[in-house]
Amino acid sequence: MQDYMRIILAFIASAAVVMVIAPFFIPMLRRLKYGQVEREEGPHAHSAKEGTPSMGGIMFIIAIIIASLAFAKYNIALWYSVPAVIMMVGFGLVGFLDDFIKARYKRNLGLRAYQKIIAQFVLSAAVAVFAYKYIGSEVWFALFNAKVDLGIWYIPLVMFTVIAIVNSTNLTDGLDGLASGVTLIYSVTMGVIFLYLGRAFTQSFASEPIFLAEADGMTDMAVFAFAVAGGLLGFLSKNSYPAKVFMGDTGSMALGGAICAMVIYSRHLFLFLLMGCCIVASAVSVVLQVGSFKLRHGKRIFKMAPLHHHFELLGYPETKIVTGYMIVTAIACLVALMLFM
Repeated sequence: MQDYMRIILAFIASAAVVMVIAPFFIPMLRRLKYGQVEREEGPHAHSAKEGTPSMGGIMFIIAIIIASLAFAKYNIALWYSVPAVIMMVGFGLVGFLDDFIKARYKRNLGLRAYQKIIAQFVLSAAVAVFAYKYIGSEVWFALFNAKVDLGIWYIPLVMFTVIAIVNSTNLTDGLDGLASGVTLIYSVTMGVIFLYLGRAFTQSFASEPIFLAEADGMTDMAVFAFAVAGGLLGFLSKNSYPAKVFMGDTGSMALGGAICAMVIYSRHLFLFLLMGCCIVASAVSVVLQVGSFKLRHGKRIFKMAPLHHHFELLGYPETKIVTGYMIVTAIACLVALMLFM
């Protein structure tokens, strides 16, 4: 099967799986009373969302697993798609435990902070060691068309990157359709980049089997990226305002893991700062807010952090904030593609 066809089918299949299981899965979550528990310190307008079924991220996780593995090349390229799926599921399981505790005990805090940190540290260390051993320690810079071999320092950089991305994605999931919409655009762009990388390896090293295997791996990552995008497109039909279901920490942390897989396999770690600028903004705004509060004796920079809640309290409708974030992400991704190609 041609690469383009595998990518298209993975996208369609992933979206279709979510659309098929949603009518059964969402009522099941409602019956189990796995509903959203809003934070007391959150925006007052969000109190109306209390009880909306959460943990809906399970739907697109299932869809992505099915689509990305069904249309993978069953050769050495599985060393790309399978670890990417494992990375997504691993962080999704941490989120699931967090969601389950919230739902089971009807409280707005699940896992303790130290428990999350330990789990994320262990997972990020495993990811970093795997990447160092099987992907290499090079980091590529698209803007300068340069490569830097970090050696053993690659491991702590990847660990920091993974933890930062997973938590930033989790923070971004604060409005209906925000995290899913932004990540959908990011995933489509990464799919195009992986397809380009696969073609580049094929054309440049056509006579060297090791690089042809790399080309297959890159196209399998394109399949994975479009499977993520397809699953999120299907999920958005239920998660856009007014949301019928939330992805929960299960979904947001799984998406963080999926993004990490794409970032690491592309080797363009710093390109995420541009393409994922809206996700980065969520984390940066929280850091600035906390820092300002502590250093300036209770003074805040924003009305509320993360940044999307600041816009919300300024009076912007939820739909306009989400649309604005998606437009900014799309522009950033287009700029990244221009730099990359």
